[in-house]
Amino acid sequence: MLALGIDPGTAICGYGLVELQGNHLRPIHYGAVFTDKDMAMELRLKKIYEELSALIVQYKPDFMSVEKLFFNRNVTTAIAVGQARGVIVLTAAMQAVPVVEYTPIQIKQAITGTGRADKEQVTFMVQKLLNIREKPKPDDVADALAIAICGLHSESSRSKGLGAIR
Repeated sequence: MLALGIDPGTAICGYGLVELQGNHLRPIHYGAVFTDKDMAMELRLKKIYEELSALIVQYKPDFMSVEKLFFNRNVTTAIAVGQARGVIVLTAAMQAVPVVEYTPIQIKQAITGTGRADKEQVTFMVQKLLNIREKPKPDDVADALAIAICGLHSESSRSKGLGAIR
């Protein structure tokens, strides 16, 4: 089973493709779509659409796992992230890729065992679970890998009754 995890953003949109074979996780490809802050918003969103579409065509994931929107204070940032998230979900729909969504707490719980984990704990566990020596950079990439792992854990448990992932 292959999951495409996405950490939505307009400046940096992290992505991670993770495969589950039996009960073992394997990183396939990960990185980020970067857009320049001086680009018009529609061009930033177009770039996200095009790059994610190319990933889907190349790797053919079984599903896309996306972080649900969560914001505390900055409404302007939340609107921009919401626009990116809409394009991301549309990209999946245009390629007939099912989408599953998880809250930050669900993702942290799946990766670290606690919904109160900080970014360093999540990144550490992503590295351990995927046997990656260097920290994925930027943080959005580590988050996208965590989102993919969360999706694989949830979907494999639901559809196949598999046990713990190592």
